[in-house]
Amino acid sequence: MPFAQLVIGPPGSGKSTFCDGMHQFMSAIGRKCSVVNLDPANDHTSYPCALDVRDLVTLEEVMEDDQLGPNGAVLYALEELEHNWDWLEQGLKGLGEDYVLFDCPGQVELFTHHSSLRNIFFRIQKLGYRLVALHLTDSYILTQPSLYISTLLLSLRAMLQMDLPHLNVLTKIDNLSIYSPLPFNLDFYTEVQDLSYLLPHMAQESSVMGNPKFEGLNTAIVELIEDFGLVSFETLAVEDKRSMMNLLQAVDRAGGYAFGGAEGANDTVWQVAIREGMSSMTAQDVQERWIDRKEEIDEMERKALEEAKAKETHSQGDVSGDDFEDDDDDMEEIQRHTPDSGVKVVRQT
Repeated sequence: MPFAQLVIGPPGSGKSTFCDGMHQFMSAIGRKCSVVNLDPANDHTSYPCALDVRDLVTLEEVMEDDQLGPNGAVLYALEELEHNWDWLEQGLKGLGEDYVLFDCPGQVELFTHHSSLRNIFFRIQKLGYRLVALHLTDSYILTQPSLYISTLLLSLRAMLQMDLPHLNVLTKIDNLSIYSPLPFNLDFYTEVQDLSYLLPHMAQESSVMGNPKFEGLNTAIVELIEDFGLVSFETLAVEDKRSMMNLLQAVDRAGGYAFGGAEGANDTVWQVAIREGMSSMTAQDVQERWIDRKEEIDEMERKALEEAKAKETHSQGDVSGDDFEDDDDDMEEIQRHTPDSGVKVVRQT
């Protein structure tokens, strides 16, 4: 039974960058992975594309032939893909049991109320795929309460529309330290705690937000989100190995991959760590790493990398046990940040 991630989110949230990073990460841990581009406007993919919707229909062709703007052309192209389902079905069958990443267009209409993308996902599900929708959002939205509340509404609507196992992800979390300080700790935002505390900060954003006539509307929106109680967020710094591991663990739990068999008898340390849930990061860990102590930890990691390179240079020519030493270094990195999980890794010889 193949597994897949459906990567959705507004433009600029980092969908293609995520697909590229996740493809590289899965390849590094020994999980066979393919990327499918479903964005007819994406003509410069940074990842190796196993299947590209632009081989069927392109944004430029639709805009020229049907005299549509960019947004309308994307909607038309997805309807065209839905009507030519056989093309996508045959392409997916050619990927076998690969773990698939679907890089989707960024128009929010597609995952909030337009039916084509949803229908395509359901047809993919009928092929036997275990799907997880990943809704990516730039973490910049945390810096303005109005943006954060709007994102909560968008995420909630996408969850109800997609009707699939769903994770909301705050990307570019490593950039938070360069913005203005947040009024609350990170876990307030990731766990979507009592939103009424945000209302005074929202009123201070601008004279429009502070207008008393909007007070009732803002309160009603906050109460609506809290009544559903569905939205929460994972975090991601795509270039950080632990952050990618933490997100993949969450995806594996949501899609059921974590409850399957082992990837093999000779698993690497990273494969064991992923499967056993080692090195999971809480919101407090992310707060410390990327906000409170970012510069300090960056410097520590830089020095550790320099020491590792110096050690590697010093030990050149001694190839016996090099692979084991690399795995041991990785395990030490995991254990440095994680309490003892009780998992014992036994190497196969």
